Amino acid sequence: QVQLVESGGGLMQPGGSLRLSCTASGFTLDYYAIGWFRQAPGKEREGVSCISSSDDSTFYTSSVEGRFTISRDNAKKTVYLQMNSLKPEDTAIYYCARDFGPCGWDPEDFESWGQGTQVTVSS
Repeated sequence: QVQLVESGGGLMQPGGSLRLSCTASGFTLDYYAIGWFRQAPGKEREGVSCISSSDDSTFYTSSVEGRFTISRDNAKKTVYLQMNSLKPEDTAIYYCARDFGPCGWDPEDFESWGQGTQVTVSS
């Protein structure tokens, strides 16, 4: 059964750090780009970061560039999102999903969404 499971969310003060994990099962992670998306209350789901399958190229939306780092460990079947210098506007449910094609920002291109992990940034 194809599955992606997110973990690592929680409550953090502004300026703090969290590391999210997206663990895959039921398929070969190496063959897929993995994207991180987030959805805040009342807002549309937006792409945050993506890592390609071919050469591990990484992509970030402008609001997280320089603060977030995506990486993958195919042996552990896990993709990570290291989030530093967190801001209140980073508060959202974070999801990961897979894409057999190249990285992109359209959620419609992704499949096998996880259940999400809540990230709350507040003092």
